[in-house]
Amino acid sequence: MSTERMPNPAALIPEAMEALMAVNRAVAGAGVDARLLALSHLRTSQINGCAPCVAGGVHQAQRHGVTADQVHAVAAWRETPWFSDEERAALALTEAVTRLADRPDPVPDHVWDMAAKHFDQKELAALLLNIAITNAFNRLNVPTRRQAGQW
Repeated sequence: MSTERMPNPAALIPEAMEALMAVNRAVAGAGVDARLLALSHLRTSQINGCAPCVAGGVHQAQRHGVTADQVHAVAAWRETPWFSDEERAALALTEAVTRLADRPDPVPDHVWDMAAKHFDQKELAALLLNIAITNAFNRLNVPTRRQAGQW
């Protein structure tokens, strides 16, 4: 198992951590169901292989009422019956935005249109910011080899 290389860079620059947490607070207050934000956070962190964010995402999801079936199956959400159309739209957007470099059209119209069908512009903004801030935390934790359980 790999060891920690250094603390999370945002922890070394307290103003940066405060700014990241301010974005989290703004997203949380934007009116999107906390369950959706938790599912999006968890799926982004799974894709990026960020152990502390996956572990934290599971706890966050459970706190906000995400079912055990959903928590265990979020990586295979397309193949399960446990997600609503709204959750599926959020998860599809999450995957597309997290994997921007994987295809020539990173966020295809069908993915965007499905999300826009379920969320207004402010809610879409909150979802995109949630995905972006989760990716930011993943990109700070993964290269520094942060381990799950290190809060």
